[in-house]
Amino acid sequence: MTLLPFGQPLGGMMQVAFVVEDIHKSMKEWTESQNVGPFFLLEHFELLDLRYRGKPADFDITLALAYTGSMCVELIQMNDAKPSLYREMVERRGYGFHHWAVSTTDFEGDLKRFVAMGYPEALYARVSVGARAAYVDATKQLGAFIELIEINDKVNGLFASIKAAADNWDGKDPVRRP
Repeated sequence: MTLLPFGQPLGGMMQVAFVVEDIHKSMKEWTESQNVGPFFLLEHFELLDLRYRGKPADFDITLALAYTGSMCVELIQMNDAKPSLYREMVERRGYGFHHWAVSTTDFEGDLKRFVAMGYPEALYARVSVGARAAYVDATKQLGAFIELIEINDKVNGLFASIKAAADNWDGKDPVRRP
């Protein structure tokens, strides 16, 4: 088993994600109630070549990432009313848990594997660190989406630096910008 620099096994669950109405309020609640932090706030997170349910898409989200142990907690706020995977879940059952993320170095192979298991691709994007991400729809089987995150050196570095900040966190500066 290969352990990634941020403590999770390659191919394993590396993140739990929640869609929130107010990201600043949610970061404060997670920090105060669960001692999760510090959060790294990524406002208007850039998604390139974005596809939602197989069609080109353009929506605006803000993310916040923090660690508790070796598990990353992601908070996602929608910044517009455009159709998205996040809005879809909120309309179905309200704000809250949205997806698990799984790491991969065989992005195409793992995406095909999930689709063959009956989890259709629901979202695809490239991110600024030169990696790809895709969500598959496992809501009927598992009650949530699964996100595949392609691992490369920049992705490893980003998650490892956020985890290192959490490992040594003294409770000060609970919201940071990378």
